[in-house]
Amino acid sequence: MAELKTKQTDADVRAFIESFADTEQKRRDGFELLELMEEWTGFEPKMWGASIIGFGVYHYKSERSRQEGDWPLVGFSPRKAAISLYVYTGMPEQAHLLENLGKFKMGKGCIYVKKLSDINLNELKTLVLDTIRYMQEKYGK
Repeated sequence: MAELKTKQTDADVRAFIESFADTEQKRRDGFELLELMEEWTGFEPKMWGASIIGFGVYHYKSERSRQEGDWPLVGFSPRKAAISLYVYTGMPEQAHLLENLGKFKMGKGCIYVKKLSDINLNELKTLVLDTIRYMQEKYGK
């Protein structure tokens, strides 16, 4: 079984946003998301691998394979094409939370937004908190 490559590190989250975000808009949005998610979650931001900022942690065991590991409850990354928001489990019960979110695209395990002003931050907060609740219920605190 291959070892999970993305793990929590001690890298500086603010320095990462400064160096990784490729536009001034992405930097501003990255720092705003950093503050909002820290406030909403109550968790200190941590780097996961080289490019994900995560909040909180849970330990999972895959139901389909023998893989298990730690992963952030929620997170984001100010990537070049779009900001990746790791705030959605893909469960049918969460579908209603996307209705009023705003302009975004869906990935397999995340939501992509071009800029924060494209989405409703109150809806994002609800999505963040619901995802944390769901993950903690499923995997424990």
